[in-house]
Formats: sequence, C-alpha cells, structure tokens
Amino acid sequence: MTHPALQPEATAVVTGGAAGIGLAAALRFAQAGLNVVIADLGPERLAQAADRIAEASPRGAPAVMAVEASVARAEDLDRLETAVADRFGGTDVLMNNAGIQPGSAIFGPVENWERVFAVNLWGVIHGSRVFLPGMIARGRPGLVINTGSKQGITTPPGDPAYNVTKAGVKAFTEALAHELRNTPGSAVTAHLLIPGFVFTELTRGDRDEKPAGAWTPEQTVDFMLARLEAGDFYILCPDNDVPRGLDEKRIAWAAGDVIENRPALSRWHPDWAEAFAAFVAKP
Repeated sequence: MTHPALQPEATAVVTGGAAGIGLAAALRFAQAGLNVVIADLGPERLAQAADRIAEASPRGAPAVMAVEASVARAEDLDRLETAVADRFGGTDVLMNNAGIQPGSAIFGPVENWERVFAVNLWGVIHGSRVFLPGMIARGRPGLVINTGSKQGITTPPGDPAYNVTKAGVKAFTEALAHELRNTPGSAVTAHLLIPGFVFTELTRGDRDEKPAGAWTPEQTVDFMLARLEAGDFYILCPDNDVPRGLDEKRIAWAAGDVIENRPALSRWHPDWAEAFAAFVAKP
C-alpha cells in the first residue's frame, strides 16, 4: 500500500464495514497496521466483523472499533466522527461504502426510492461533509474512497432508483476531487470505486455459491489498492465475465447516446441492437 495515507497506525473508517467489500477493505487495512473503524447496522454483525478484523491486525482489538450507525442520518455520522477522534485522534482514510439495493420501479413505492437515496447518495454526502473538514485540518495525507457502480454510468433498465443514486455518487465524487485539489493545505485525495459483479450480501439473492462470473470482495479490494497505488481516480473493476475493454465500450456507447442524439438507453433499444453489437465487435 503506497498511497501516503495508508500507513501503519493511520486510521481508516469504513461504512458498511460489517460485510462484503467494506469488510474486505477493513481487513486489508488492518493487516497493513492501520487502526480500523467500521460502521454498520446490527450489533451481532458488527461484533463478528470486529473480531475478524482484530484477528487480522498486528495490534489486535485495541486497533479496532465497531460503531452502529446509519449513514442516512447525519447525526449518526457526527457521533461516529467524534468517537473516532476521541479514540484514535482523527481520521486519515474514509471509505463511504454503505449501500442498499431493495429494487425499484419508476412508479413503484416511493419508500424504496427514499430509502435508497438516503443510504446510497446521502450517506456518501453526509460522510464526506462530516469527516473531511477534520481530515483536511490535520494537514496529513488523507484518502476518501466512495463506492459507486457501473450502473451509475451506463444506467441499465431495471432499477432506476439505484442507478440514479450511483450516478449521483459519481458526480459528487468528481466534484469532491476537484474541491480537494483546489483547497489550500489539503493533502486529501478522493477516488471513485466502480465495482464489477461482486458476490456480496447485496448481490447474493438466493444463491449459496459464488457465480463463476463474479469476483470476491477480496479480489475487488486488492484491485482497488493496486489502482490507488497507480493514482487512479476512476477505479473501474473488471470481473470474471466482463473485461475492461468491454466496460470501456459500454461506457463509450452510453456517452455516445448524448453525442449522437440517439434514443435514451439505445443499447437496449431494438432498433439499435445491431449497431451496438457491431460497435462492440470492432477491434
């Protein structure tokens, strides 16, 4: 881990840290000697995750803290930030990772929309606004990782609320990176994690075994750390089904809808199926 914020005894805060990508990241941070704070819902899940992280840490349980908090509530994150400062002196790494995907439809229950927005988008905004002023004021190298999604870039049909929130995370993180690099005295960088198909609680469904096409959370985090080392802002993860080249063509086609004034989501429009297939087939 060569990002300057990822140093032994620095402090990392991971929301959604009790499972999936969040837990995998927390374990990697702990193995590297960082203090690790996870925030999530469910005392039992948090306790089990904290035990695993403590086992991975060279300094054991004293370097680990688990806090039950909802990222949908700014007051919970205020409380979390204070607890981290009291215990470890401040935050060096913030991973705004908590997310949900209960499903949605344009004219479906508004409660689903409100819940997804509260966690997936407002959770990232709240986390950044609460933690970053203190991180900047520390004057130390800092790191913010916001977990987005390819669905926030290509916006496929099927789950519009999730797509809209992840598109918002992309736009917010781009604005945040610009803000941080233009803030005098700031040594904090922001990065957008864009996972591929990852087998987690969010994607498991009724499956007990990882599909062949999916990556594990650990593979995703290892890729993330390698791309942080390379200095990437857009951490675009492949998986076992979709290589980077195909992702790039899908993203380029989505942008082309605007440039070429094609129908919205033309990739899924029957009149454009042949054109998209030909575009993908080009070397």
